[in-house]
Amino acid sequence: MIALDKKLDHILRAALREDVGGRDLTSSMIDADLTARGDVVFKSRGVLCGLSVAERIYRLVDENLRFLPVAKDGELIEPGRAIFYLEGSARSILTGERTALNFLSEMSGVATLTRQFVEKVKNTKVAIYDTRKTLPNFRALDRYSVRVGGGHNHRRGLYDGVLFKENHWTALAGTDMVFVIKRARARYPRNVPIGVEVRSLDELRALVKSAADFILLDNFDLPAARQAVRIRNDSGSAIPLEISGGVTLDTVEAYAATGVERISVGALTHSAKPPDLSLNLL
Repeated sequence: MIALDKKLDHILRAALREDVGGRDLTSSMIDADLTARGDVVFKSRGVLCGLSVAERIYRLVDENLRFLPVAKDGELIEPGRAIFYLEGSARSILTGERTALNFLSEMSGVATLTRQFVEKVKNTKVAIYDTRKTLPNFRALDRYSVRVGGGHNHRRGLYDGVLFKENHWTALAGTDMVFVIKRARARYPRNVPIGVEVRSLDELRALVKSAADFILLDNFDLPAARQAVRIRNDSGSAIPLEISGGVTLDTVEAYAATGVERISVGALTHSAKPPDLSLNLL
């Protein structure tokens, strides 16, 4: 379950303000004393994620609503299955509907796509990672959803990990990257991971024994990825290699078979298709 800290609570409150504004004009036409019971159902197959977020949204709408979960985050839900029930004010149930379902569907979509990638490589040593390609202010929720789907998280932001990428290479043109990485290792604590992106096998050869914690192979095709693993292995280095760029569900197994340890997929958080969910008053 994701920790609903003050930052996330602020996001949920802002989402409700965006949708409800000062008053739900339609639901205000319903008698304030009318009570109802409803359920939220998956209409398409997917991995459930975000139950605690949905519950918190409904608590913000009306703390007297009863929220009764009948599934857990991480479960694979088949079409037609209810994931929670609501009891209480009909107005409140309807007012929180869209905001709660938006979060649930977004988070479940990320978890579902992540699970699909993880399943593709389950018989290998490869770990599936997310990237920083997340919706602004939604990163903590996206990262949690990736974990629920069985994936792993990269750095949270620019403040807790070092990753020298193509534009850093350009900005540092003419500088010895081995020295730059060594200097970064000396400057930052050991728990700060240091990675470096390489664009060619020559760059890999130059850095395979550097002080980096991992090397990211940027947009390497399959033959180049296989050769990169051979270069690493022949060098005697044990530095993990990570494939990044353009990996799909159709190609992830082949990349996993090259011998790399990690595959990062931006699509997990920027291109996941949300499952279809609906609220039904009973």
